[in-house]
Amino acid sequence: MKVSLETENWGMIPYQEAWERQSRLFNEVIAARAGHVSYINRLVFCEHPPVYTLGKHGKETNMLLGKEQLKRIGAELFHIDRGGDITFHGPGQLVCYPILCLEDFHLGLKEYVSVLEEAVIGVCRSYGIEGGRVKGATGVWLDIGTSSERKICAIGVRSSHFVTMHGLALNVNTDLRYFGYIHPCGFIDKGVTSLAKETGMEIPMEEVCLRLEKELRAHLVSF
Repeated sequence: MKVSLETENWGMIPYQEAWERQSRLFNEVIAARAGHVSYINRLVFCEHPPVYTLGKHGKETNMLLGKEQLKRIGAELFHIDRGGDITFHGPGQLVCYPILCLEDFHLGLKEYVSVLEEAVIGVCRSYGIEGGRVKGATGVWLDIGTSSERKICAIGVRSSHFVTMHGLALNVNTDLRYFGYIHPCGFIDKGVTSLAKETGMEIPMEEVCLRLEKELRAHLVSF
């Protein structure tokens, strides 16, 4: 049976709404597989208003603000069911939620995370930025092994019955000041950056979205 992989762009969408929508699609794929009926694998792209998300194994102490302080900066906090610790989503950050069956692409969970990282590394390279991996930490990093080591993309996924949800968040034109209110991904000694900061210019979001989709499709097919 031919594997389908469709792309959806939800634009700027509140985190709660996006979480509910992807959860519904995630559950539909699981149910379809259990019932041996057809389903669609999806790459969902979007942006969110300012929001912090804390993974199921994350530490509350990595959120440095209380409820009233969060309100003052116009942000929300959600406890969610992905792996990883705390991260920030906001305007100018490209979020991708692949909702797909790993078996269709002959991937295990570890290989899948590697695919996400490799796709982002490819996007960074297309802007003249050399990204890579840090041992023991998911995501894509720059200047690895130096005192200037910094993260440009966070990754946190959930997988059940070989179906995935959540995904990656690539800082494109993100207001990086929001990361100053947390210990990003639980780290207290590493920085955060964006494509705009590294290149010195604002990058068209649509352009980055197209490049990331191309990279993801190429790496998923290669498996």
